[in-house]
Amino acid sequence: MNALVVGGTRFVGRHTVEELREHDYDVTVFNRGNHDDPFADAADVAHVAGDRGVRADLEAAAREVGPDVVIDCVAYHPGEVEAATEVFADAAAYVYVSSGAAYGVEEIPKREGETALHDCTDEQATDDSRDTYGPRKAEGDRAVFAAAERGVAAMSVRPPVVYGPHDYTERLDYWIARIAAHDRVLVPGDGTNLWHRAYAPDVGSALRVVAEHGEPGEAYNAGDRRLTTLAGLVELVAGALDTEIEVVTAGARELAAAGLAPEDFPLYAPDPHVLSTAKLAGLGWDAASIEAAMTDTVREHRESDRTGEKQGPDRAAEERVLSILDTV
Repeated sequence: MNALVVGGTRFVGRHTVEELREHDYDVTVFNRGNHDDPFADAADVAHVAGDRGVRADLEAAAREVGPDVVIDCVAYHPGEVEAATEVFADAAAYVYVSSGAAYGVEEIPKREGETALHDCTDEQATDDSRDTYGPRKAEGDRAVFAAAERGVAAMSVRPPVVYGPHDYTERLDYWIARIAAHDRVLVPGDGTNLWHRAYAPDVGSALRVVAEHGEPGEAYNAGDRRLTTLAGLVELVAGALDTEIEVVTAGARELAAAGLAPEDFPLYAPDPHVLSTAKLAGLGWDAASIEAAMTDTVREHRESDRTGEKQGPDRAAEERVLSILDTV
């Protein structure tokens, strides 16, 4: 099979290319070439330069590659999904990387076809702010559903927040670096915040499995098969680092005394965010154990120069909170 990965050199796209290579696909990466290419020297990965926002570039890639499978990792606006499903209408599978953020109501768990998606206005559809990310992803899903009604083999995969090796967002790097450097780790709230996560290689395998076995017009949640609270995540990281720590929780009042808020910490959300992955599992997909996933993530973090320090409070502010808690 011949696969075209739109994106393909950073994080989810990178792991998707690796997954496809491991399953004997001929892989072509389509992107602008603005980032380092980990596959630059790989004889089995071709590259087509172009801007996915330019329809003529997509059409040129479609003519050059003639892909059986298209994995769209960098569609952030619904218009991009609409264009791609038209350009690649003849592919055996078009899979759009959506997001668990597409869901518009808080339910536990969120289920495909049952939990309502965000609405999306015309203004939101072309916006680039973080606040419109969920609505834009939801409208991209609706573009997939509309394409399937036209006979396109279009499908969607919805992961929650993704972690793993080569994560340029550095959200988890913040916690790994804190835990590696300090024996007392400050966690916002009471530590029970539950935000579903997805290991990046598992997302890559989900995209492949959906391309091979998914039903056109369907969306599939992808995420860790076992969830941890935020405090549990910290303990999981400590285990992967082979270190012992004390988890110290702090409520909004204690954090405010140091000018902080719970939302200042990465991977914290006030409401539980849990996706059902049963539908994807029904296609034969499975996820790595969270222990193995974290061991792999920590290993690559140690090999990198990422610190995540800009993703959360500085240590001095955390120390002020710890001092306050020690006097209570």
